[in-house]
Amino acid sequence: MPASHNACSSPSSFFLTGIPQLEAAHAWLSVPFCFLYVGAVVGNCTILFIVQAVADLHRPMYLFLSMLAAVDLILASSTMPKLLSIFWFDNKEIGFHCCLLQMFVIHCFATIESGIFLAMAFDRYVAICVPLRHKAILTHSVVARIGLAAVLRGVLYISPLPLLAHRYTRYHTTTIAHSYCEHMAVVALSCKDTSISNLYGLTVGFLVLTGDSLCIGLSYVLIFQAVMSLASTEARLKSFGTCTSHLSAILAFYIPIVVSSLMHRFGHSVAPPVHILLANFYLVIPPVLNPVVYAVHTKEIRRKLSVGLNNNCFF
Repeated sequence: MPASHNACSSPSSFFLTGIPQLEAAHAWLSVPFCFLYVGAVVGNCTILFIVQAVADLHRPMYLFLSMLAAVDLILASSTMPKLLSIFWFDNKEIGFHCCLLQMFVIHCFATIESGIFLAMAFDRYVAICVPLRHKAILTHSVVARIGLAAVLRGVLYISPLPLLAHRYTRYHTTTIAHSYCEHMAVVALSCKDTSISNLYGLTVGFLVLTGDSLCIGLSYVLIFQAVMSLASTEARLKSFGTCTSHLSAILAFYIPIVVSSLMHRFGHSVAPPVHILLANFYLVIPPVLNPVVYAVHTKEIRRKLSVGLNNNCFF
């Protein structure tokens, strides 16, 4: 890896450090990350296959779940192959434009995933609070439009980040103290004033996380009120049971990303390896957990998966 320079230069590529201060343990770290990535790929591909193959699952809840699985595949694949190549082959170089593309994909699809969780919360609200109108409200065309809106929002919100970073052509160093091209880690190396880029990134992150989480929270307040008005305990438990997988997936997504973001911006006393490990976990842990959570809590998927395994349909 080239040495860092104090003078500003216009690099054609950057060099990722992997997990700083833990270079000697990279080979060992590759084992859990490799298993997590394989688990994410296998689990989400299985969800996509089951939902696509079984006509009974062509309903809003499962269509949104398949969107979530596709986004999780892209999120995990945007960083894990490069991280594993750093661990195994010391392949730390990444082209300047490839770095900006990775930055866009990571932040864009994290925003899209947040939008899909919001859509799933709306689906649960309609299914529980106005069940007789569920099919009329969430038709296949409406589900498709909601998914498209989540994608467009992610693209529109995040596109300025790499475009602003592209303007910063001169950098103090080509070494990024991170395992992937995270926005703050890249722009912090620029010789120019990056206050606009920092402010925009902070604003978008705050709007997405706060806005989506508040809307999801409001939907569950209304769901809770509707469920508590049900007469029988059995009906209440059944209604709550349809929400447990969604709530578990939301917590698995939002908690790591909030903790990582707060530590990156305000946790200056936290050791760098902790920052980087958390940043990687929030991109790979939800893609691993979501298929497991939905397979465990969703009767239809559990049944179809059991039938498929018994008949060797997945091999």
